[in-house]
Amino acid sequence: MIRTRRTRRAAAATALLVLLGGCAAAQDAGAPAVPSDAAPSKPAPASTAPPAPRTAEAVVPVAVTPTPRPRPAELDIPSIGVVDLRVLPYEGRTDDRAGTRIQDRGVAASPYGKHGGVGPGDIGNYQVTAHRLSAGGPLRDLPDVDVGDEVRVTAGGTTYTYRIVETRSTSFRSDRSLAEQRAAVPGEPGERPTRAMITLSTCATPEDDAAGNHWRDAQGNPEHRIDKIGVLTATDAPPGGGG
Repeated sequence: MIRTRRTRRAAAATALLVLLGGCAAAQDAGAPAVPSDAAPSKPAPASTAPPAPRTAEAVVPVAVTPTPRPRPAELDIPSIGVVDLRVLPYEGRTDDRAGTRIQDRGVAASPYGKHGGVGPGDIGNYQVTAHRLSAGGPLRDLPDVDVGDEVRVTAGGTTYTYRIVETRSTSFRSDRSLAEQRAAVPGEPGERPTRAMITLSTCATPEDDAAGNHWRDAQGNPEHRIDKIGVLTATDAPPGGGG
């Protein structure tokens, strides 16, 4: 009898263990498997330091020699009776606002610098502009200057003689035409100058008006200019090389 009871108790205990084991198995089935012995992780590869950034090369600014301011000068054109016409240099372009203001004083203006010309006797284009009708009309007779006529410019005691070789017309409404007028070699933008030249320029107001062209720019200048081009033929410096 006692033996039978012990047997029954052992069987019940075994059944309980089986039941508990089954629940544990069901719970584990729904959870992700976790390996008991995780494989050792591979060592991280040795970090390779990124190459040091290249140091930018220092940019050395190119020294630009400022264009020296040309000296004021006096202009003589014997063939049309111009004597000692004052020529004042300014930094700018031909017939811009600053240049027109100078011309309005009854004298001639000569632009220099990045967008202008050079000084008297220098290699390149010495540009001189003056009014034809207003402010006393100092260059009223410029259209009458012929090829072969002489023009004299005196600056710092040195006289530069130019000979007229060509007549040109410039349109203020054409970028190409203006570039030709202001080029270092008149009429040849981009050409490297090899000799000293001069451009004498005045307005073509009577000619434009006669043709029915009444266009004016912001300074009141007509569309067209009459330009006389000359080349340097002689330089007469005072004893001691000038002042």
